Amino acid sequence: MCGGHGFHVSFIFFIIIFIFFFFLPPPAMMACCASICSSLPNPPLPLNRRSLIFLSTAALPLTPSSSSSTTAAALPAVDTTVTDRVFLDFSVCPSYFVNRTLGQSDLSLCPDSELLGRVVLGLYGNLLPITVSNFKSMCNGSCGSTYKGTLVQKIFPGQFFTAGRQGRRDKGEVKPPAPAQLTRNTETVDSKAFLLEHSRPGLLSLCLSENDDDDDIKLSPDYHNVEFLVTTGPGPCPQLDSRNIVFGSVLQGLDVVTAIASIPTYRPAQRIRDYNNLAQLLGDERAKTARAIWNRPLKTLYISDCGEVELPKSSLSPTLP
Repeated sequence: MCGGHGFHVSFIFFIIIFIFFFFLPPPAMMACCASICSSLPNPPLPLNRRSLIFLSTAALPLTPSSSSSTTAAALPAVDTTVTDRVFLDFSVCPSYFVNRTLGQSDLSLCPDSELLGRVVLGLYGNLLPITVSNFKSMCNGSCGSTYKGTLVQKIFPGQFFTAGRQGRRDKGEVKPPAPAQLTRNTETVDSKAFLLEHSRPGLLSLCLSENDDDDDIKLSPDYHNVEFLVTTGPGPCPQLDSRNIVFGSVLQGLDVVTAIASIPTYRPAQRIRDYNNLAQLLGDERAKTARAIWNRPLKTLYISDCGEVELPKSSLSPTLP
């Protein structure tokens, strides 16, 4: 009621100013306003058309927007406490693998393997316990599969890189984990899992929109999504927000992430991209096959080792996303 009363008063005042401004001659308008203001204890500034317009706008009630405050209050608190830590060692093989195998027992096939560095990831176990548990199982190998000895599949310069694609082990892809060893991830359909944004470099996210597992694997009733991405920066990746699940961040080794982002990738010419888009529009399945090699690193980059990092009994302090 108070807000409506203030609106009516301001509206009437504005109408009066409008009549003064457009219908009264300037001498009559100034004389009328001067007689009114002369009775005030503190005379105002000299009156003219500009000051009258200012007074009409200043009389409007300045009430804060309730929608913005309501929206801010409606956002739930996000618990980004780091409950677990894992490490991923990344290596580069300058020489090409003749038989394209990178299994755990086949790393010796690269005689000149170079360790790029170690990345330590902090996981948000309170926020996304199922996603974190499955990721830990893939790192320590307790689920019958592991990220160890698998390729970094794609690098998108200035954005992120992906790893953990499921497929054939002899092609450097992740062996599908045993169905009974991983929990069915119901967090992928929970709106609370998408609250964190890909706002900075070094964020760990479960691939949903960016997942490129084979369709045959996805259609399996025992399918579990274990492909992940890490943002490389330098800026945010808003195209990933609300489409992939942030469940951790880099605690150590952000320089290694930057080094990975600098590795050159295969990027076809614009003419090839145009032909591919046309083929996709016409329903040619070969277009998807051709795009599978886009953004592939031109060096053999793989996860040479991975596992859990033992935490002290007290959990780490919260890390902002």
